[in-house]
Amino acid sequence: MAVALVTGGSRGIGEAICRRLADEGYIVAVNYKNSAEKAEALAAEIGGRAYRADVSQYDEVCAMFDSVERELGPVEVLVNNAAISVVGVFQDCTDEEWEKIFGVNVKGVFNCCKRALSNMLNKQHGSIVNISSIWGVTGGSCECHYSAAKAAVIGYTKSMAKELGPSGIRVNCVAPGAVKTDMNAHLSKEDWDGIIEETPVGRIGAPEDIAEAVAFLAGEKASYITGAVLNVNGGSVI
Repeated sequence: MAVALVTGGSRGIGEAICRRLADEGYIVAVNYKNSAEKAEALAAEIGGRAYRADVSQYDEVCAMFDSVERELGPVEVLVNNAAISVVGVFQDCTDEEWEKIFGVNVKGVFNCCKRALSNMLNKQHGSIVNISSIWGVTGGSCECHYSAAKAAVIGYTKSMAKELGPSGIRVNCVAPGAVKTDMNAHLSKEDWDGIIEETPVGRIGAPEDIAEAVAFLAGEKASYITGAVLNVNGGSVI
């Protein structure tokens, strides 16, 4: 069975992705940074294994991949889902916040891709799915650093798709809209009602909606798709 590694896989969208990929028959490596108990419980439930690493640190990423390869096998599917966000006006954005956001949301993608490619290039086969955001497409008020980082993920995806396609490696991106996760816990009922009103399908996204898109792009049914940005947002941006 093929091995899939999902960063930030212990909760929210990451958890849903892990579950969906396990349903597709992958052996899932569940990456986490702080939520060890949740990651280990999830991994046990889906027949995978949990691995701790701060994706912004390349040495930790390498150690994680080494363990995954030794215990499960080479990673054939990489899902770069780990991300953090800070909400606030641009004038209040500190250098430390900016560096932290880009460290996880952009450098984390770079670090994991760099390490994963050592095996994928040897095999001339692999699939990478990066998780961006609707704000990476349109920009989000009061989330300038998050929006900039997620836009960078889209540009990185397209560039890598062009470069790696001849080597049998596909690189795609999913850009979720409003999804009820811990990252959006700051939103009030009134906020959610407003979002629903502006969303053509008339509901908020669920983590499982994103997981379905990831599973499709990761698998062979999408073998002729690379460099795509799949907007999963209920039609809120068309």
